[in-house]
Amino acid sequence: MHVRTLGQGLRVSAVGLGAMGMSQSYGPNPGDRAAMIGVLRGAVERGVTFVDTAEVYGPYANEGLVGEALEPLRDDVVIATKFGWRIEDGRGVGTDSRPEQIRRVADASLGRLRTDRIDLFYQHRVDPEVPIEDVAGAVAELVQAGKVHHFGLSEAGAATVRRAHAVHPVTAVQSEYSLWTRDPEPEVLPTLAELGIGFVPFSPLGKGFLTGTVDPATEFAEGDIRRTIPRFTAEARATNTRIVERVRALATAKGATPGQVALAWLLAQGPSIVPIPGTRRLERVEENVGATALPLSADEVAELDALVATVGVEGDRYDEAGMSMVGR
Repeated sequence: MHVRTLGQGLRVSAVGLGAMGMSQSYGPNPGDRAAMIGVLRGAVERGVTFVDTAEVYGPYANEGLVGEALEPLRDDVVIATKFGWRIEDGRGVGTDSRPEQIRRVADASLGRLRTDRIDLFYQHRVDPEVPIEDVAGAVAELVQAGKVHHFGLSEAGAATVRRAHAVHPVTAVQSEYSLWTRDPEPEVLPTLAELGIGFVPFSPLGKGFLTGTVDPATEFAEGDIRRTIPRFTAEARATNTRIVERVRALATAKGATPGQVALAWLLAQGPSIVPIPGTRRLERVEENVGATALPLSADEVAELDALVATVGVEGDRYDEAGMSMVGR
């Protein structure tokens, strides 16, 4: 596994692991906790040293799972978790990044993760009611106390990143980014390059779509988040399949999978970009790790770059409520 460096010298595996789907969002949750622990530990054995979770995943259950799985391997991994939601009746119902709330979340997350430090602590969504300077200041206090090592932001706009970074150095920004989600390119990515901040794409495989395993006939189970996303309607999938067809053709020519091509493209976008594909299966971890050894020529990268412009994408990446919370 190759190693990459995010901001502030934080070194992680070139491909990480998003743990969210082990506890929510993709249909019935896995009933075999031991199996999920096996996937997490197996990922580390295969060179993955960067694992992403959040208090709101579950809620709380995902941090507990990650903590139990990685406690014996704690010194071998970088664990990222997140604050910033108001959680009521078992779900996030709005943002809450008040400094006192950030401190409470940090202490609770440390307990669930079975650790004495949070390696990377992201604000999960920008809170319009709390100045980002106050958020950065609260995290800076946690860093000074040794409870947190690095500060991150999720789905923040470029101006917000600059304001936060002026108070306390931002190590990484996490946002959705993939061959069919290019929102960070015009403003966020240039800002991060200028400031020396790493970028962590989540949903780098388009919530499974770019692996070629989802088509217009796919039926999503109850509780699968894709049932609520406009670009996953049957009609949108019929249109968006044109993107996967192009990716699959290149993958076949290179003896790879569509998912590996999609990840290799992301890795080619910059040396401080570290995607965190999620999975519940160890064979998928192995496939994702294999993307780090898949070379793409400049012409192949350019061809993939042009996909959205030439083929187009139908449907937003979130519903209306979700879209209102990104890019703040």
